[in-house]
Amino acid sequence: MQASNPIVKDLVLIGGGHTHAIALRMFGMKPLPGVRITLITEASDTPYSGMLPGHVAGFYSREECHIDLRRLAQFAQVQLYIDQAIGLDLENKQVICARRPPVAFDAVSIDIGSTPATIAVPGATEHAIPAKPISKLLAHWDQFITNVKQNPQQSIRIGVIGGGAGGVELTLSLQSHLQRILSSPHGVNNNLEIHLFHRDAELMPTYNRWVRHRFQKILQRRKVQLHLQETVSEVQPHKVVCKSGLKVECDRIFWVTQASAPKWLRESGLTTDANGFVQVNDYLQSISHPDVFAAGDIATMIDHPRPKAGVFAVRQGKPLFENLQRSLQEKSLKPYKPQKQYLSLIGTGNGKAIAARGSFGFGPSQLLWRWKDWIDRRFMQRFSDVPQMNPEVILSSPHPTPRTASRWASPRFANANTPHPSTMHCAGCGSKVGSTVLAHVLQRIEQPLTCDRQDILIGLDAPDDAAVVQVPANFAMVHTIDYFRALINDPYLFGQISANHCLSDIFAMGAVPQSALAIATIPYAIDAKVAETLFQLLSGAVKVLAESNTPLVGGHTTEGAELSFGLSCNGLVHPDKLLRKSGMQPGQVLILTKALGTGTLFAAQMRQKAKGKWIDTAVESMLLSNAAAATCFLEHEATACTDITGFGLLGHLMEMIQASHVAIELQMPAIPILDGAIETTQQGIVSSLHSENLRVSHYISNLDQVENHHRYPLLFDPQTSGGLLAALPQHKANECIAVLQKLGYPDCQIIGEVKILVEKVNPVTLVC
Repeated sequence: MQASNPIVKDLVLIGGGHTHAIALRMFGMKPLPGVRITLITEASDTPYSGMLPGHVAGFYSREECHIDLRRLAQFAQVQLYIDQAIGLDLENKQVICARRPPVAFDAVSIDIGSTPATIAVPGATEHAIPAKPISKLLAHWDQFITNVKQNPQQSIRIGVIGGGAGGVELTLSLQSHLQRILSSPHGVNNNLEIHLFHRDAELMPTYNRWVRHRFQKILQRRKVQLHLQETVSEVQPHKVVCKSGLKVECDRIFWVTQASAPKWLRESGLTTDANGFVQVNDYLQSISHPDVFAAGDIATMIDHPRPKAGVFAVRQGKPLFENLQRSLQEKSLKPYKPQKQYLSLIGTGNGKAIAARGSFGFGPSQLLWRWKDWIDRRFMQRFSDVPQMNPEVILSSPHPTPRTASRWASPRFANANTPHPSTMHCAGCGSKVGSTVLAHVLQRIEQPLTCDRQDILIGLDAPDDAAVVQVPANFAMVHTIDYFRALINDPYLFGQISANHCLSDIFAMGAVPQSALAIATIPYAIDAKVAETLFQLLSGAVKVLAESNTPLVGGHTTEGAELSFGLSCNGLVHPDKLLRKSGMQPGQVLILTKALGTGTLFAAQMRQKAKGKWIDTAVESMLLSNAAAATCFLEHEATACTDITGFGLLGHLMEMIQASHVAIELQMPAIPILDGAIETTQQGIVSSLHSENLRVSHYISNLDQVENHHRYPLLFDPQTSGGLLAALPQHKANECIAVLQKLGYPDCQIIGEVKILVEKVNPVTLVC
C-alpha cells in the first residue's frame, strides 16, 4: 500500500517565453499538489531578448543567451512537449498541436511571443528573414556568419526593414560583428554596406526626442544608409523595392516591423485586439474565457496597454504564477498593474549602451553597457542556478504511473474523484485501470488500416480473455518483452521510444513483427487524468507499431507511483533466415547503426547537468526505428546481429563473441558517441547500471592501455532504444554504410573486425 497525490487538474503552458520561464521556476520552488503542468514549446531552449543583440554582435554565445527549458522543466517536474500549438478547442478544453494528439487542460496559459507583420508585403515571407521567431533569425544569422568567416574578402550588402528600437539595435549589432570579421588589419572596411528602411520621418517612435536623434546620429556616423519615409512595397530576391520607386540591392534582408499574432488565437474563439493579440484583464486572464491566461507580447492588457517589450514580460512572471495557482485552487485572483515608465538600456553594438526612461536619455557609455550586462547575466543566472534535485527523484511526469495484457478491464479504487494526499491505493488487481477509462481511451486510439492483418484472429476489435494470432506454415515465432520507467516526461514520446526499444529485439533476429501487447503503469489520478496519460502513451506506441504494420492486440495497465511502459512483441521469421548472436565469422566487420550515450546523458539530466540540446539529440536517436537497418543488414549478407540496450556495447558484444567463439578488434575512434556523452562521463556521471556492466572489462586484452581513454566508459553505457550491431562480409561493408546513411542513420559506422580466437588470450582488443 502506498500514499500519493493523485493528479486532479492539468495546467498547460503554451510557449516558453520570459513570463512562463519565471512562472515555471516559481512552480518548481512552490509546487501545487495534484496539479500536473505541461509545457508545450517549439524548442527545448528559449532566447532571452535582452541579450540577443549582444549575441548578434558577438559578445555572447548562444548558450549564454538562451534559457534551457529542459533543465527548467526537469527542476519544476513539468511535462515538456516539444511541438507547435496550432489551435485551441475551447469547448473540449484541448490544445491542438502540429505533430501529436490534442493535449487536455483545465487551465491554459499562452506566452508564445509575437511575429513580424509581413503578410501584406509581397515577397517578404519568401525573401526576408523575420526577426521573430528568434530561433529562425539566429539560425540564419549563425549560418551567414559562418559563410562570411570562410570568405572575409567578400562584399556584403545588408538591408534591415523597420526603424523601431528592435530594428535599430539589430542594425548596429550586426554591423559591429561583420566589421570585426571583414576589416583589414588596419581597421579599414569598404566591403560592408548596410541599409535601414523606415516609413516614418524619425526612428524609434516610442522613445523620446533625445534618444531618437541620438541613435540617428550614431547610425549616420557609422555610415549606415538611412532610408526614412520609405515604405517597402515589395521584397524581391536580393532586392528591396519601395513605393517611391527606390530599389536597393541587398544580399540579406532582415524584417523587423510591427508585431502581430498567429491567426489561430482569434480563430479559436478568444477575444483579441485588432492585431490578433489575446485581450486580458488585470489578472492576465482572457476577457472571454476565464480558464485561459496570456502574458508577454502575445497579450494585451485592456486597462493598461503597454509596448511589446521584454521588461513587461519579465515582470508578469510572478503575478501570472500567483493567479494560475489561485485559479487552480478556485481562489480569488490578484490584480496586476504594470508600471507606466521603465528604464531601457539599448546597446549600440560596440560595447556601449544608451539609457532611456520617459523624457530622460544618456549615453552611449561603456559603463551603461556593463550595467546592462550585469542585469542580464543576473537574470539568466536564475535559471542556471536552480536547486539540484535528488538523483533518485523520478524523471517522468510529476505524478507518474501501469495496466495488463490481451484484455483491458478492471475496477479502480472507489474514491478516485475525491483525491486526498493520504489516499491509499490498492495493490493486486485492485490497482488496475478501470474498464470505463480503458474503453474510452481505446475508442480514441485509431490503429491505421495497414494493421488490419488476417493473421490476427482475436485482438482489440473483439477483446477476449487473450489475443489469438495465427502462425503461418514453415515460419517460426520470435517472442520478446521489455518494460521500464519513463526517462522523458512526455508520455507520447515515451510511448514511441519504448515501442522502438521493444521492437528492436524482433528486428535484430531478422524477424518481422506480427503483434504487440502493452504493459503500462499510469500515475495515480482521477479518471479523466488517467485516461489522458494513457491516451498520450498509447498514441505514441501505436504510431511506431503502425510504421511496421504491427497491430496492438491487447495489454495490461495498473496505477502506480510513476509512469512506466513496455511491450510484449512477437514476430515471424523463416528458421533459415534467423540472425543470431552466434553467427560472427573471422574476417567480417562490425557495423553499429546508432551513437552511444543515452545512459550517461539521462543520468546527467536527473542531476540537471545535461544541456537541453544534448537531450534533444538523444531523443532524436531513440525515436529512430531499427526496422530499415535490419532489412539493410539482411540485404548485405549479415550473419549475426544484436541490439545494443541495457548491457551496453561491450556487454552485448561479449554475448556475440561467446556464442560465436571469435575475437574482436574494436576501433575506439570509430565508435559513434552522442553529443555531450563524453562530457558527462568525464564528470563521473554514469547510469546506475554502469558498474554492473563494467564487469565485462576483464575480457579486454589491453585493458591497462585503454581504461583511461575518454571513450572507454561509454563501452559500458546502457542504451535505451539503441542501435543494431551486425557482422557482415568486409566487401559488403562500405556499400551497406552508404545505404544506411541514405535510410536515415547518420551515425552508422564500421567499428571493428572479427578475428580468430586465440586460446588463453582475452577476446577483445581496443585500438585507440
